Amino acid sequence: MSERLLLAIVVALVALVTGLGLFWDPEMPERPLPIAMPPAGGDFALDSAAGPLRLSDFRGKAVLVYFGYTYCPDICPTSLSATAAGLNQLSAEELAKVAVIFISVDPKRDTPARLKEYAEFFHPAIVGVTGNSETLAEVARRYGVFYAEQKVATAGDGYVVDHSSDTFVIGRDGRLLGKLPHGAAAEQVVAEIRKVLLQP
Repeated sequence: MSERLLLAIVVALVALVTGLGLFWDPEMPERPLPIAMPPAGGDFALDSAAGPLRLSDFRGKAVLVYFGYTYCPDICPTSLSATAAGLNQLSAEELAKVAVIFISVDPKRDTPARLKEYAEFFHPAIVGVTGNSETLAEVARRYGVFYAEQKVATAGDGYVVDHSSDTFVIGRDGRLLGKLPHGAAAEQVVAEIRKVLLQP
């Protein structure tokens, strides 16, 4: 094959590819993107130091729900401190219409008695609860919460618990309205609570 013929073939192929790139516009079938379903939330029954506690016990109040554990080295204390600072900015009348539920995802170590002491250290309006592994997993699934034990040689009991760090906002009718991200300032907490309290 002569060099001239080979060059002509290469030029023709380049022209063909360029033309396809510029002018070919195939009709692609439209495929809707999958929609991530928001968490459903909903009522739950867990154990507090005062006995069984249900989310529905607080119907008519603005409720914040946070999943964590008492041995958490930094994430939980940071979130609960910001929540407590927000609660301290509310009037006594507003505070009477608010509840905060701290759900421990470490039932092996967090007894209801320990949770009571831990939660009340941050604020008297915070109640600590937990349950058996199956119940916690089901509640966490409905709220879109992830948690998992991780072995750590330096930890006292040999593990820590990685977990989601959002604070869930529950309306006065018990519906999940949204969530506050980890690191939300006290002012954001107050604004979210007041927004819920203004709803009928």
